[in-house]
Amino acid sequence: MRSRRRRHRHAVLAATLLLAVTGVIGVAAAGREPVLKQVDLPHSYYWRELYLPQLTTGPSSLSFMPDGETLVYSMGGSLWRQRIGSDEAIELTHAKGAYDYQPDVARDGRSVVFTRYDGTGMELWQLDLGKGRARALTHGGAVNVEPRLSPDGKRIAWVSTQGTGHFNLFVAELGAEGLRNARLLLGERRSTIDRYYYSPFDHAINPSWSPDGQSLLYVGNPEVAWGSGDLWTVRVDDPTQRRKVLAEETSWSARPELAPDGKRVLFGSYHGRRTQQLWLTTLQGAAPLPLTFGDSERRNARWSPDGKRIAYIGNAGADGNTSLMVMETVGGASQPVQAKTHRTLQPTTQLTLDIFDESGQRVPARVSVLASDARAYAPADAWMHADDGFDRARQATETHYFHCASPCSLEVPAGATDVTVQHGFAHALWQQRLQLAAHKSTPVRVMLEAQPLPREFGDWIGADLHVHMNYGGHYRNAPAQLARQAQAEDLDFVENLIVNKEERIPDIAYFGTRTSDDPDRPRIAHAQEYHTSFWGHLGLLHLRDHYLTPDFSAYRHTAMASPFPHNGVIADLAHAQQGVVGYVHPFDTVPDPARDAVLSHQLPADVAQGKVDYIEVVGFADHQATAAVWYRLLNLGFHLPAGAGTDAMANYASLRGPVGMNRVFLDTGGRLDEAVMLDALNAGRGFVSNGPLLGLLLDGQKPGATLRVDTARKLHYRVALRSPVAVDHLELVHNGQVVKRFDLTGDATNNHHRFDAEGDLAVTQGGWLLLRAWNDGADPQILDLYPYATTNPVWLESSAGVPDARGDAAYFVAWLDRVIEAADARDDYNDAAEKRATLDYLQGARAIYQRRAEGK
Repeated sequence: MRSRRRRHRHAVLAATLLLAVTGVIGVAAAGREPVLKQVDLPHSYYWRELYLPQLTTGPSSLSFMPDGETLVYSMGGSLWRQRIGSDEAIELTHAKGAYDYQPDVARDGRSVVFTRYDGTGMELWQLDLGKGRARALTHGGAVNVEPRLSPDGKRIAWVSTQGTGHFNLFVAELGAEGLRNARLLLGERRSTIDRYYYSPFDHAINPSWSPDGQSLLYVGNPEVAWGSGDLWTVRVDDPTQRRKVLAEETSWSARPELAPDGKRVLFGSYHGRRTQQLWLTTLQGAAPLPLTFGDSERRNARWSPDGKRIAYIGNAGADGNTSLMVMETVGGASQPVQAKTHRTLQPTTQLTLDIFDESGQRVPARVSVLASDARAYAPADAWMHADDGFDRARQATETHYFHCASPCSLEVPAGATDVTVQHGFAHALWQQRLQLAAHKSTPVRVMLEAQPLPREFGDWIGADLHVHMNYGGHYRNAPAQLARQAQAEDLDFVENLIVNKEERIPDIAYFGTRTSDDPDRPRIAHAQEYHTSFWGHLGLLHLRDHYLTPDFSAYRHTAMASPFPHNGVIADLAHAQQGVVGYVHPFDTVPDPARDAVLSHQLPADVAQGKVDYIEVVGFADHQATAAVWYRLLNLGFHLPAGAGTDAMANYASLRGPVGMNRVFLDTGGRLDEAVMLDALNAGRGFVSNGPLLGLLLDGQKPGATLRVDTARKLHYRVALRSPVAVDHLELVHNGQVVKRFDLTGDATNNHHRFDAEGDLAVTQGGWLLLRAWNDGADPQILDLYPYATTNPVWLESSAGVPDARGDAAYFVAWLDRVIEAADARDDYNDAAEKRATLDYLQGARAIYQRRAEGK
C-alpha cells in the first residue's frame, strides 16, 4: 500500500515528469484532495480507519450515564441515548452537514462532550443534556478527537493536530465560558529511529483519566517502529512524571482505561491474533490476559461507573456490521443494545429503491443518498463506506455510499434527497433529486441503461486483482459478503490478497480456498500479497501449495530487517507452485534516478530477469506515472501485460475505493474460470480501467496479438469508448508517442460517454500500439485520482525494425545503479551470503539493460 496523502501532494510533479518521458502531460487529480488533509502523517488509509471515527449505520463509540443502566452512543452521525434492555433510541444531536462521534458523559450526567466532523475538520463540542443545547469547544479546523472529561468535570483531555499536523495530547480547564489554558501536554518529539508506517514524530493518543483525576493513561510510540505504540501513564500536572505501563503491539485503537477501582487496565489488542479482543493488565504492567475471545472484533470499550459492566463495539452479527454490546465483568454474560425504534429530532420518511437492469431483472448496485440535511444515509443493515478524497469546490464532504441488494429501504429526513445509483462500468449512472414527504413511504423504481462495448471487441470478464477482504476495519467480512460487494459492482472475479497488518494476517484461514462455481455469483480466490517497504509489493496469484512466509522482509528494527529475500527470490518461490506474479500499486511519481533521495524499487530488475507476469497499470498509484515506466519497458520489447487492482480494504468504513474500482477486463470468451482468466492476463488480452470501457481492433487484431506491419499500406483501426462519466482524451499511442487524438468535443452524451471511430493509420516501424483514455482532473463519480483506462498493446513486427530504445535502457541502468547503491548500504542482512546474492542478482539485471543501452 502507498501513502494516499503523498499521491495527492505529488500529482502535478508526476504529470510534469510525464512530459519528459512520453510527450504527454495530464494534471492529475486537479481539485481532488485527501479527507482531513491537515493531518501530516503517512499512510492515511490506516490511521483514518483504525483511529479516527467513521460514519457507520451501526454504533461506533459509547459512554455510560452515571446510573450505569443507560448509554450515550454515536450511530449514523448522531448521538443517541438508550437504556440497556430498551429497544428505543432517542436522538440527542443532529447537525446539518456534520457527523457526531466519541461521546463522553460527565460524571454528574448533565453534559456530554463529543467530536463533530463537518468535512473541514473535527472539533470538540459539548451538549447540555438538560437543555439540549450544544456549543463548540474548539475552533480552527484542526482534527480534535477522543475528548475525555476528568472525574470532577473541571478538565478535559483530548488529542489534536493543532499546530503540528501530528496527533498530540492536549489538556484544558472546562468551565461555563468554555476551554481555558489549553496546552500541549507532552510536546513534540522526533524519534531517533526511522518508521515506515508511522510519522517520524511521536504521537500520544487514546487518553483516559485515572479515578483520582491526577493522571492519564495513553498510547505513545517513542522509539517504536512496529505498531502504534505502548501503554503509558503521565501525571497531568507534572508531565515529566511519565512511565511505560506495558510494551504492546497496538494498532491505533488500544484505548486503555482504568477500572473504577484503579486496579485493572482494560484495553484492546490483537496480540498475535487475527481479531482485536479485550485484554486486562495493571498499572504495574502485569502479564496481559484476554477477557474476550472469538473471530469477531471488540473495540472502544468502556467500564460502567461501578465496574460491573463493560460496554463495547463489536461486529459479531451475521451481517458483520457494527453493534453495541454490554458484558457483565464477572461471568461474561452479554446482551446487545439494539435500536428497533428511533425517536428522531426531525421528521423522517422511508425511501425504498428497487433497481433493475436493461432486461428487467433486479440487480444489486452501489448507491449514494444525500438527504435534505446534507448528510449521507444507508439502510440500517448496510455497510456505509466513504471515499478518501474529494474536491472542496464541488462537495462539502467526501462521498459516502453503500451496496443495495435490491430492493432496499432506508429512513431519511423529509425533503430534497439526491440519489445516485451505479452498477459497474457498462451501465450509465442513474441520478435523481427526489422530494420526500414526511411520514410517507416513497418507492422508487430505478431502471439502469446498459452501454456495453460492441461484442466484436471482446467477450469480457471483469476482475479486481487486488482486494483485502479483512484488514482490521470496522466491519467483519467473509467470502459471501465480498461476493455481494463484487456483484453490486458488476464484477466477475476478485483476488483477495491475504497479507499481514503488522503482526497479524487476518484472512490466513482462507488461503487457497475458492468459491463455488455458481454462475450467478462472482468468483473469489484467496491469494497473497508479499510486503516489503524496500523492494515494492508483489501480488502472488494462483498459489497451489502454501502461503509464503515470512510475508514481509526489510522491516527495519525487527528480526526480519534483512532485505533478503528480495522480490526475485519470492517470484521464483511463487512460480514453483504455479503462481502468477505481479507488481502492485507501483508508482506515485515517475522514479527519477538523478533526484530521488532513495530508489530501491526492484521492478526493472525483476522484469529483465523474467520474473514478472503483470503490472498494475491501474491501481493504488498514479496511473500516468506507472504508465510512463511501463512504456519504457514495452519499448525495450518486454511483453509485460497490464493488470489492475483497487487495493480495497473491503471491511473498511473509510474505503479508498469500492471493490472493483480498478479492474482488468479480460477477453476469455465469457468463461468465468480462474485458469482461463489468468491465461488471458498473461497474454495481455484485455484492458484496464477505473471507469471508461475501451475497444481496439488493429487490422482486425485485438490487444495481446502480434501484427506484421507492411510499410506499403496503412493499418486499419477501429476504436470504441463507453463510459459512465465524461472523458476528456482518447488517444492511440505508438511506442510511447501519441499518433492519433480523437475529437471528443461536441455533444457530451454522444461523444464524451460513447464514441466509435475507424480509420487508417500510417505505421512503418514495429513496436507496440495501444488505446488509452484519461481526464485532466478528477470526477466525483470516479472515486479515484482521475478517470483512466488503457488497453494492452497490439505488438507490431516490421522489417523497418523498432525505434531506438537505448535511452530507455540507459534510464533503467541509472535506476538500478541507485537500487544497487541502496541495497549495498543496508547493514541488516542476516549474513554476507544474503547480501552477495542480492547484489549479484541486481548486477545481472543491470548488465541486461547496459547491453541494450550500448545497442547490443
